[in-house]
Amino acid sequence: MPVSLDDKLVVAISSRALFNLDESHAVFEQQGIEAYRHFQIAHEDEVLEKGEAYAMVEKLLRINQQLADDKVEVVLVSRNSADTGLRAFNSIQHYGLNITRAAFSGGRTPHSYLDAFNCHLFLSTHAEDVQQALAAGFAAATVLPGGPKQRADGPLLLAFDGDAVLFSDESEQVFQREGLAAFQSSEQQAARQALGGGPFKPFLKVLNRLQQEFSPQECPIRTALVTARSAPAHERVIRTLREWDIRLDESLFLGGLSKTKFLQAFGADLFFDDQQGHCADASSVVSTGHVPHGISNTH
Repeated sequence: MPVSLDDKLVVAISSRALFNLDESHAVFEQQGIEAYRHFQIAHEDEVLEKGEAYAMVEKLLRINQQLADDKVEVVLVSRNSADTGLRAFNSIQHYGLNITRAAFSGGRTPHSYLDAFNCHLFLSTHAEDVQQALAAGFAAATVLPGGPKQRADGPLLLAFDGDAVLFSDESEQVFQREGLAAFQSSEQQAARQALGGGPFKPFLKVLNRLQQEFSPQECPIRTALVTARSAPAHERVIRTLREWDIRLDESLFLGGLSKTKFLQAFGADLFFDDQQGHCADASSVVSTGHVPHGISNTH
């Protein structure tokens, strides 16, 4: 019988999201693919520095050590060829990461392999690949540069924006079209009507199922909703999550306050938001993934 990943949480990640490849990427940008290939081969025994999403991956894989059967799989999905990708695998081996599967697409967008891997989340620094993954129905985010690297110890801390990330952007459309007062009124009237699911709902559901393998006191994963919503727009969110049977450990309703200090206080290993301005601010204090979905990304 072939091996199956159907019962696992599967995260696909590009080599540039996992490791710092700024130097070699500059060679690619300035000198082209052939110079990049020679550079990577010449330096393939040099260990790469950890990238923006490294802490998340390390903590995810560590969860397997606390379970009788492995429930987490991380797959390397990269535009590299196997030739140029060898350096990434050498670095994976150096750091002791249990990543054994990969798809090297040789310059083509690799998003078409996500379904074959039964992927729940795709992280990349290539915005086009992320957009195509989202369009195909996968939770995906463009990992931004700049976030300070989180500590490898402690639980995995993931923070999510609400509208256009966990939820559909139906309410955000009202806000952008008619303003805050209309948004608050609309949400109050629809308080008992569940919001539609956003691109990250399926990922959060599988993540929540993994959390249930542990007691609340011993769970190595902690999640937070960090949203610009405030009362009275909070009720619809709470009732929606209740209807979905999804538990979030923390919920921050900030009423338009900057999310930056709150994310720093939470200590997020990765924060997901659809609005580029919020992402730019957040990336100064935590690793951040931009989710190019919904009305805020229409243009």
